[in-house]
Amino acid sequence: MNLSNPQFLLSVHNLKQLPGPEFPEVAFAGRSNVGKSSLINTLLGRKNLVKVSGRPGKTQGLNYFLVGDRLYFVDLPGYGYAKVEKGMQIGWQALITTYLETRATLACVVVILDIRHPPKPQDTQLIGWLRQADIAIVPVYTKIDKLSGNEKIRNAAMLDAGHSIHSDNRVLFSAKTGQGRDELERAISTRIGDVESS
Repeated sequence: MNLSNPQFLLSVHNLKQLPGPEFPEVAFAGRSNVGKSSLINTLLGRKNLVKVSGRPGKTQGLNYFLVGDRLYFVDLPGYGYAKVEKGMQIGWQALITTYLETRATLACVVVILDIRHPPKPQDTQLIGWLRQADIAIVPVYTKIDKLSGNEKIRNAAMLDAGHSIHSDNRVLFSAKTGQGRDELERAISTRIGDVESS
């Protein structure tokens, strides 16, 4: 998988703005402030391509990045942030749901969970909905550098159980140390291969 020369392409606020379905797409989803922007930057080997915001709810469209000239990364708006007004939340939800359900070139959704927190209902709902819609997922537990070894094992097992995830199918990740980067790249590459061969 070629991750060279990544560049921001556009921010999609309605489905008519979507680029043509010419390349495989990998979407990144997670609650606000789980480290989504940092994860994408680390994966692409760039510091500030995806803006890291201290203000939750800042990403308000589907942000498209062209990667290696043959792949799209799609940064989805963070969910679960109450201070974003209800009308906007509903608008996001409709856009994201329709995109995920209808985008034929979608290879997988990287679902990002903060390992420090117990299973959250919104994450459970998202994972369950993606499975029901037969959309491939790659679960990633972020911020592992903030826990001791024992805490990491315990919390990962708690998230596995809470979301019915097998330990072989998720990635433990740290944007700070880069741990899990290569494993995540391999998991995404496998999903892209599945789409290209189907």
